[in-house]
Order: sequence, then structure tokens, then C-alpha cells
Amino acid sequence: MKISKLASIFFCLLTFQAYGQAYDFIVDGKGSGDFETIQAAIDQVPVFRKKETSIFIKNGVYKEKLTIPQNRENITLIGESSEKTVISFDDFASKKNRFGENLGTSGSSSVYIYANDFTAKSLTFENSFGAGSQAVAVLVSGDRVIFDNCRFLGFQDTLYPKKEGSRQYYKNCYIEGATDFIFGWATAVFEDCEIFSRKGGKYITAASTNKADDFGFVFINCKLTSDAPDQSVYLGRPWRPDAKTVYLSCEFGQHIHPEGWHNWNKPEREQTAFYAEFNCFGPGAGDQQRVKWSHKLSSREMVFYRFKYIFDDWVPNTESVLFKSNTN
Repeated sequence: MKISKLASIFFCLLTFQAYGQAYDFIVDGKGSGDFETIQAAIDQVPVFRKKETSIFIKNGVYKEKLTIPQNRENITLIGESSEKTVISFDDFASKKNRFGENLGTSGSSSVYIYANDFTAKSLTFENSFGAGSQAVAVLVSGDRVIFDNCRFLGFQDTLYPKKEGSRQYYKNCYIEGATDFIFGWATAVFEDCEIFSRKGGKYITAASTNKADDFGFVFINCKLTSDAPDQSVYLGRPWRPDAKTVYLSCEFGQHIHPEGWHNWNKPEREQTAFYAEFNCFGPGAGDQQRVKWSHKLSSREMVFYRFKYIFDDWVPNTESVLFKSNTN
């Protein structure tokens, strides 16, 4: 009995040394942390706090519909493991609310991020509903948002970088879906990410970039993988007329359709959308059959794909050789 009690105290001390000194709050669904739910920890962050609030989340599946409100800025969520620390919910667009109304696409999201200067590391964000309806895993409207080593799991409309003017950076992430699974108005850079197209879908991106914005979705050194049939998946289609999506030095799998891009059956959008590739490779990267209205960027045009142009005055902390050499 005495040995067991000493062992318990020793374990608690080790836990404090590992987690307690480095983070403001610890979340553990099993009860050993400061909170058992992530939302409870978020709710205790002082509104409009200027300093970072770090929240460590221990392994487990947290089934909660999580909201980071606009007045909770500078929050960093750190998972214990990107594959074993999971935030999951299963709402979907056609599900009814208490008033008998559809939740809608935005209402289906498992996680809402409205605050500025939010960072997530080593977490999985999931909408587990599956096929049959739009079902968002994460909706992001905050500005200067970073996801590092995170996973996004869903089917249709997995990741929603929603708000125009929002700047978002995704580094070493895994994003999975089938139809339009990266979509929205925001300016978002995806670097060193794996983009996995699930069988049953046809389109990766559905940007809705505003006409006045120079950049929409930018993929850099990403790997596009799939379990879909060969030559069955398009790189993107324009949700709105001025959609902008660019792939730079990406590896395309065999699943990419030879035409590359789709016009959403609206030929007039071929005149306004900007879809481009530069230095991409792999079996799906052949440009012989690409639609004529897409673009091949030149080395000279690449000068504009730097953080200081894409994100204006914000340069995320990044190990990118491409961006670090071009931000002075």
C-alpha cells in the first residue's frame, strides 16, 4: 500500500515536470488535468488576452463541438499526439436543429475558430459523419491562424478556411476528404502537407476568392495522394467566379485528372478564375491535356509567392527555405 502511494506521488511529480511547467492549462478527458473538456479550458482564457495562453491536451477522443470565440485571442492548443489526440463531432448540413431547420454547411462544423492569432499543434480535427452531406471538420475565420502537424478528417467540405481577409498557414498537415474538401474565401498557404482524396469524390479545392484578393489557396511542396481511381480527381473547381488556387513544386498522384481543373459547368468562370501550377511532378502532373484556361507559372512570376506578398505584414514562424530566402 505504501509503495503504491509513493509510486502515485512520483507519477504526479513526473507529470507536473513534463506538462505543468510548460503549459497554462492541461486537458485530460480521464480527469488528471485542469479540465476534462477542451471547451472548458477555452472558456477560462481571459477575454482579449494579449499574451499567449497554451493549452496541452492529452491523448483521447474529445467528442465536443468546439468554439474558439473572437474574444479569446492568442490561444495555442497542443496535442500529445497528432494521431491520438482527436477532436471529433458528427453534425452534417441537412441535420435539423431544435427548430426543425437544417444546420447548413457552416452549422455542421466540429470546430469553429473565430479568434485571431490561434495556433494548433499535433491535433486531429474530425467530422465523422461520412458521405451523404456537407460535414465540416474545421471552420476558420480568424486572422493569422497556424496549424502545425495537424490532421483534418472528413468527406465532403472537410476544411473551411472561410473568411475573406483571413490569413492561414498549414505546415506538415494531413488533409483528407472527397468533394470540395478544402473550400472558402480565405488566403491559405499549405506547405509540406499531404492532401488525400478519398474514393467517391472528384474535386480537391473549391475556392471562392474575392476579386480584390491577389491570393486564394497556395500549395507548396505538398503530396497529393488517394485511393480513388486513376485520373478521376480534379485539382479544383471555382465555387465563386474569381477563385484562385496555385500548386507549387507539388507531387501529383495518378488520381489527378489530365485536365487538372473543372469549371463547375460554368464556362464563364474560365475567364475569371486563376488556376496555376509551377514545377509540379509525379504521374498526375503532365500538362499535355491541361485545360487551356489554366496557367503555368514562370520563374519570374514566382517572385510574388512569398510570405511578404501573400500575407502582407505577417510572416509565420516557418522553416520554409523558399520563404525564408525571400522575406527580406
